[in-house]
Amino acid sequence: MLAGAPSSARAMAPGATGATGASSPGLVEPVPTTLSDWRGVAGELGRTGEMKRNLMYHTGLPRRDLRVVSRRITIKPALALGSHVSFVRYADGGTLLMGDVVVTERELQQFTDILHEHGIQQTAIHKHLLSQTPDIWWIHVHAHGHDPVAIARGLRAAFDSTGTPGPLPSDPPQPVDLDTAGIDAALGVKGATDDGIYKSIFVRRETITDGGLVLPPGLGSTSAFNFQPLGGGWAAVSGDCALIAKEVQDVLVALRRAGAELVELHNHGLTDEPRLFFIHFWAVGDGVKLARALRPAVAATNVVPAGG
Repeated sequence: MLAGAPSSARAMAPGATGATGASSPGLVEPVPTTLSDWRGVAGELGRTGEMKRNLMYHTGLPRRDLRVVSRRITIKPALALGSHVSFVRYADGGTLLMGDVVVTERELQQFTDILHEHGIQQTAIHKHLLSQTPDIWWIHVHAHGHDPVAIARGLRAAFDSTGTPGPLPSDPPQPVDLDTAGIDAALGVKGATDDGIYKSIFVRRETITDGGLVLPPGLGSTSAFNFQPLGGGWAAVSGDCALIAKEVQDVLVALRRAGAELVELHNHGLTDEPRLFFIHFWAVGDGVKLARALRPAVAATNVVPAGG
């Protein structure tokens, strides 16, 4: 850790837990929480989040300030420009932070330095899109400690060094210009609309652990197929498949056969078990035909439709 980081905010080494709360194999389980448990975190972040599965306190910070163009398509924030952070309470009294943050190339180094000052770790720095203007980077963040408010304060300091805007009122949901029923049938999952983007989400079936902590289903282990309407039933798809090693080659082949362009193959975490890999891809075409073509990539992985 860097000298000068507040001790209450410093990230523990992954898996460093107290004696209480550990299950017999040495794993520590998450415990349910409510929104009221996270008031201090919400105050530091300057916005209210939401509970997922009664275990994860999730906050979205979309980069609505940016106009990003990739492959001549203007990217809507919900397609690929959303920063997200989740806090989880554990039986030993510790709290885990995991998140994915969008920064411009100009913001990257200062954002990184501020994370380090507050003891927040980076577990990945990479791209989610092919060539884009301006240049964008995605950072995966991680912290584990007993003072979630201090962790949130460090996050806020880092976010304040970027152009990430404050919270805006949510627009009423609007129908998207896509055959969503056809996409649902093709992919085998009921999707949902998020700020003009149709999202089809799957989670890994396995129990995933990270440094001795049992992760709630879907935390750091989702496959997402995001459809941005382009008119006439066409869509730009920015996707992300969560895989274990033995699935990687089959999914790469399936994506290429579907006409998808490969963007990246990488990890998001450092100490996850089983070890997870992620393939990001891009495709443009008729939404239903793309969904149908992408189904074999889903079938090649051990996932189930996300719920709750």
